[in-house]
Amino acid sequence: MRSRSTILFSILITLTVGLFLLDLAVGAVNIPIRDVWAALTGGNCSRATEKIVLNIRLIKAIVALLAGAALSVSGLQMQTLFRNPLAGPYVLGISSGASLGVALVVLVVLAGIGSSIGIAGAAWVGAAVVLLVITAVGQRIKDIMVILILGMMFSSGVGAVVQILQYLSKEESLKAFVIWTMGALGDVTSGQLLILVPSVFAGLLLAVLTIKPLNLLLFGEEYAVTMGLNIRRSRSLLFLSTTLLAGTITAFCGPIGFIGLAMPHVTRMLFQNSDHHVLLPGTILSGASILLLCDIISKIFTLPINAITALLGIPIVVWVVLRNKSITA
Repeated sequence: MRSRSTILFSILITLTVGLFLLDLAVGAVNIPIRDVWAALTGGNCSRATEKIVLNIRLIKAIVALLAGAALSVSGLQMQTLFRNPLAGPYVLGISSGASLGVALVVLVVLAGIGSSIGIAGAAWVGAAVVLLVITAVGQRIKDIMVILILGMMFSSGVGAVVQILQYLSKEESLKAFVIWTMGALGDVTSGQLLILVPSVFAGLLLAVLTIKPLNLLLFGEEYAVTMGLNIRRSRSLLFLSTTLLAGTITAFCGPIGFIGLAMPHVTRMLFQNSDHHVLLPGTILSGASILLLCDIISKIFTLPINAITALLGIPIVVWVVLRNKSITA
């Protein structure tokens, strides 16, 4: 089992690095991999190539790498916490909270504030408010499934408010909001990257700290409590980690679907292991590599990133549903 995991990790690391370089090479102007490598290492390449790789494509590739890892890990956390294979990173209403924040800025206060910084800040505040509400509810309610249902209801309610704002908004504002909902990896600036990177790394560090609680929660909350796990503290850490990961990516890139829902299942299938010491790093690598692949495909066919992630993720979700149905039958 250990040798199998070692081989898989080696393959995933190689695949991720290869897709990262390929993502830097593919675009409106295709650049040979050797020139990409030269630009990254200070080797001999043209000034135009160096500018394209370092000033334009590198930031987008880093965002794809971090977004894939962050969304996949938050999905893994939520699926384990709620013991629901169809739980995703946005199950707590994080995406809806972020959407409401963006809607209030873009659809209501667009004049001058609807910049990328204003949109990202509004989305992050919206996601953080949802975290505070869910954490407060989690302190009072013991049943995790009740929290899941409340999160879904809260998400639907916020979604209704966003629809009302869309209905009442002007055409220009509505167009800006719809574009945000399509998701984009290329709108992050170098200044925003300085916020995105530490936020994602903080979320991943918290995820590492929750490995032991996640392994105990696989057997149910009652068993975890008998083993000495502080359920409320563990839930708070998981909610905070998920908000940092999914909330930050949603704030800067828009709601990117299916990656967080599908990639934890792909990782379990590859490693055939339920230990989060293996699943967590495996999910980071598989999520990063698949979103890099989606970014490459979206650039080749000039399509929104959400369209590509949906086309790749839907078959996996269908497989999960059919597989669980056959198990329970």
